[in-house]
Amino acid sequence: MRPSTSIEQQRPGSASGGKLQTDRQVFRGTMRSHQARRSHAIKCLRSLRVPALAPTPLRLGLSVMLAFVANSATAQKAPIAFGMPATIELLATAFPGDWSTHFQFTGIYQGYPAFRAPYSGANSLTPGNRSRETMTGTAYIGRALWEGGALYLNPEFAQGFGLSHTFGLAGFPNGEAQKSGSHVPKPYIARFYLTQTIGLGGEQEDVADDLNQVAGKRDISRITIYAGKMAIPDLFDGNSYAHDPRNDFMNWSVWEGGAYDYAADQRGYTDGIAAELNQKEWAFRLGGFLVPKHSNDRDLDTRILKHGGYQAEFEKRHELLGQSGKVRVLGFLNRALSGSYREALTIPGIDIAATRKDRTKSGFVINLEQALTSDLGMFARLSYNDGHNEIMAFTDIDRSGQLGFSLKEERWGRPDDTIGLAGVINAISRDHADFLRAGGLGILVGDGRLTYGTEKIIETYYRCQITASVSLTANYQYVVNPAYNRDRGPVSILAARAHLQF
Repeated sequence: MRPSTSIEQQRPGSASGGKLQTDRQVFRGTMRSHQARRSHAIKCLRSLRVPALAPTPLRLGLSVMLAFVANSATAQKAPIAFGMPATIELLATAFPGDWSTHFQFTGIYQGYPAFRAPYSGANSLTPGNRSRETMTGTAYIGRALWEGGALYLNPEFAQGFGLSHTFGLAGFPNGEAQKSGSHVPKPYIARFYLTQTIGLGGEQEDVADDLNQVAGKRDISRITIYAGKMAIPDLFDGNSYAHDPRNDFMNWSVWEGGAYDYAADQRGYTDGIAAELNQKEWAFRLGGFLVPKHSNDRDLDTRILKHGGYQAEFEKRHELLGQSGKVRVLGFLNRALSGSYREALTIPGIDIAATRKDRTKSGFVINLEQALTSDLGMFARLSYNDGHNEIMAFTDIDRSGQLGFSLKEERWGRPDDTIGLAGVINAISRDHADFLRAGGLGILVGDGRLTYGTEKIIETYYRCQITASVSLTANYQYVVNPAYNRDRGPVSILAARAHLQF
């Protein structure tokens, strides 16, 4: 992006000489400020002792993280500025051709008024008036290496906590809230993986430059292999209308199949390998990934011959009354060190950790998306897992069904704005309910007692696209029987989301 006071935008005949001189001074001051920030970022980067052979995009990615961390640390002591750090401007424009460089920032402020709660437990949603905020920033750096091969690196930072420190709801209302929250910006590597595309001949398609996607051409009929650190939802259980909490629905059990316990660490990432066979009308995907060492652990289990998370998905594309749609059927199986809900009831203190041994959890997701008109789409998911053993990574849901709609504001002259509405019902198995009723604690829920009822959620949002890069969203969620407990709630949750992406 260029400074708003760029001389190129100031024509000599359009202002007085004094005005032009003033604008030049402002421009020079802005450039000096950007030079100073760039110099400071480079000094910080050198202090990290990044190897001299590290590619320039890696250095830029780290500079982006440092810039935002520094800005956040001083945010309460300085006025808000809408200028873009020079390192981020450079990231967006410096690497044409074989490089792909993008950035996103998402900030969410969310809260709710007091609700009925005769009692609370260790993992309950706090009943008083509460609000929390989260923010994330991600650099998307990609490089084409050879024919069909590309390497992707995503440095990321996250700050903040979900409501009640990300406890109290199985369908948690903030998709940006991590189980490992932080009071200060915490940088880490979100993704670092290699892709290899093998063309099978025939018709080709253009590939636009996008997040983790280098521009070019590829065969429609192809095999693509992914290997490294990534997020399983990047490849599996996708949906055009509900799959991105930074842009559309925010509830965990709406943007994903709620009972899909995909392998991940506390931040939602894992290591593994996957392959996709793509044809014009269908695709098939298969993947194996590392599971956590135990339920909700930040460390991954590297005993790949003993434990792992495995999934296979078939996707069929179709047209219905002239409108496009997709049906996906996914099956998954986790082999991990996990505890049994039923056995934990026999252990003093309901200590499920004492029952952990090698066990399996299996399940499926049926996923539908269908365009109804040029501006209205519908989606639905039905997900299930066996519900006998601990949830390893996602959330405390054993069965889930959702239905929703997404509408573009074309008729009102706002074609880039979106309205979304969805409803979801979450449930757990009898073993799981008995475990919570006796005082057991899950990944996100556990009120100490339980009068069981299915968790019902309605979510709606309006996303206003301010510019091509900036959007603002208002979001509302209404939750009945939070954490499956008819003794608590209902809860009304309001949120505002700001998203920057270029």
